[in-house]
Amino acid sequence: AISSCRACCRTPRLSHTRNMLRVRCLRGGSRGAEAAHLIGAMIGRAVSQWAKKAFQSTSSAAAVHPRAVEPIVTEPVSEDCPVCSYNEWDPLEEVIVGRAENAHVPPFTVEVKANTYEKYWPFYQQYGGQTFPKDHLTKAITEIEEMCNILRHEGVIVRRPEPIDWSAEYKTPDFTSTGMYAAMPRDILLVVGNEIIEAPMAWRARFFEYRAYRPLIKEYFSKGAKWTTAPKPTMSDQLYDQDYPIHSVEDRHKLAAEGKFVTTEYEPCFDAADFIRAGRDLFVQRSQVTNFMGIEWMRRHLAPTYKVHIISFKDPNPMHIDATFNIIGPGLVLSNPDRPCRQIQMFKKAGWRVVQPPTPLIPDDHPLWMSSKWLSMNVLMLDEKRVMVDANETTIQKMFENLGIKTIKVNIRHANSLGGGFHCWTTDVRRRGSLQSYFQ
Repeated sequence: AISSCRACCRTPRLSHTRNMLRVRCLRGGSRGAEAAHLIGAMIGRAVSQWAKKAFQSTSSAAAVHPRAVEPIVTEPVSEDCPVCSYNEWDPLEEVIVGRAENAHVPPFTVEVKANTYEKYWPFYQQYGGQTFPKDHLTKAITEIEEMCNILRHEGVIVRRPEPIDWSAEYKTPDFTSTGMYAAMPRDILLVVGNEIIEAPMAWRARFFEYRAYRPLIKEYFSKGAKWTTAPKPTMSDQLYDQDYPIHSVEDRHKLAAEGKFVTTEYEPCFDAADFIRAGRDLFVQRSQVTNFMGIEWMRRHLAPTYKVHIISFKDPNPMHIDATFNIIGPGLVLSNPDRPCRQIQMFKKAGWRVVQPPTPLIPDDHPLWMSSKWLSMNVLMLDEKRVMVDANETTIQKMFENLGIKTIKVNIRHANSLGGGFHCWTTDVRRRGSLQSYFQ
């Protein structure tokens, strides 16, 4: 039987037997000891069975197969908890929107070079460690403020990270760097149910980015949310292939196809934006910023309630999944036609509808220092029937209208230059819905 602790966080009711055992444990005495031993045995058997099922290699995307989902017994969530989000499309109630204020260009290190296109390398060489061009940054700030106003008008509570001076140089035992920004909360924060997971990141310029979000996270934690920080990598030289041979797009295609990336398997690393959620199933790509150790850490952390599936794409510059594969509804996904998913048949076999978005309309001369034109599909679903989309991208607006989805048009063209669309610029804190399975 299912009982709801709140509209957005429904959890299974514990069995009578386990409730009685818990009461005995709390009361103590001999019965409490017996109950504790019994619970320990039950947990031990469960862990043993899970370990046998869970032990599988995550080193190959081809090993991914959809599986039936078993019901999981979980503890009820406090009805006052402000954090609760299971997917990308339930009705959005509260969101974190990033800041462009004080944004700085990251130093031109090997991991930055591997994630940017050659035509922008002179930009990084000239401006690395300095602020982004001021006129452009001012326009980006104005655009994001208007985006926040429109979200509020649509009934969404908007929260913001703290402004920070990203020009300050910092030094660890392994490297020295300046900071970057707190513009893309999707990169660093992943909300799964009532848990906020702080990603470890993979760029040295983003090592201390979490500081901008800590006041918010502490507030959510004080109100009942779970708060997990993934192991912070040292980001020493061993985490990166210092001789990563990038000279052309052809090089990138070849290396990515061979499973070679600038990040090594020296220690776990991942950006939260390489994961995308669909209830009990999360999908992730091995990318330039997310390694298999990071994926495995997430798989073990979220098991057995959630399953993490590795998928891969024909992408010369894999970094963040949401401009390549963006789930916009139950069994409905936007799949980038320029970066086809190698496992797309398993989604079709599961009954999902796969939609290819139209070619982006953004002009070639518009600067996209840290991203591609496909930010046009990097949309934010306000619910199943409303989507926040680029005001300039009329063809994708038409696509959504044909799907029966109302478009909320917003212009963030200058903000795009900093590396993200609407999905990147936000982390949904609360969506009104329940934990379900959409992938069988």
